[in-house]
Amino acid sequence: MIYKVDLNCDVGEGVGNEAFLIPNISSCNIACGGHAGDQDTMDTVVKLCKQYNVKAGAHPSFPDKENFGRQPMHMPHNELVNCIIEQIEALKQVLDNNGVELYHIKPHGALYDMASKDEATAKAIVEAMQGYKDKHLYVPYNSVTERLAIEAGLSIIYEGFADRNYNKDLTLVSRALSNAIITDPDEMFSHVHRMVIDKKVRLPNGEDIAIEAKTFCVHGDNPKAIELISALRANLIQSGIEIE
Repeated sequence: MIYKVDLNCDVGEGVGNEAFLIPNISSCNIACGGHAGDQDTMDTVVKLCKQYNVKAGAHPSFPDKENFGRQPMHMPHNELVNCIIEQIEALKQVLDNNGVELYHIKPHGALYDMASKDEATAKAIVEAMQGYKDKHLYVPYNSVTERLAIEAGLSIIYEGFADRNYNKDLTLVSRALSNAIITDPDEMFSHVHRMVIDKKVRLPNGEDIAIEAKTFCVHGDNPKAIELISALRANLIQSGIEIE
């Protein structure tokens, strides 16, 4: 059996490492003004996507640059829907100017996490996606986002996190905890390899939980992101797993 996966990174977030990350990935999630990013950063990343034939996606967030979009917010439904659409459209304008297609949408940070459990937040994302039904929505497996997106007829791609540990309910271990982030390249490869081959994720307590994932994220603001993503790519290819 041939296994194929997508590797993605969150980019355009002010770190400035995209020239090193993008040659090693197959899709990226571009900050488009909510938690980070502006027209110049988007343009820089989109040009790199075009150069390296990397699929470009929008990475909308709660409008909260102060907290990098990682704090939960409770916004009126229509305000949140419009906020998400405005961010997607900001990136789409840059993509159109560069002749690059929008491939997917992946919510960022607290917006992504809240939607995985909270119906109202997930509904706002799904409603915002109605104008982009020909695009893919990156979703966590067995989440509220997944269920509502499928019900709405959206195209979904299951996402796993290469550099994060999981809780039993398949939410991510809080960044406030010391074991939230995976920083060892060998541990990361084992983590992803298990999700691809066995369709299971190993929890910090050693328990294995069923999961589906086709695209795997390494956060671009991880201090070791360049090292981790290049090692993960090499190890996956060496193990017979193709990157597409």
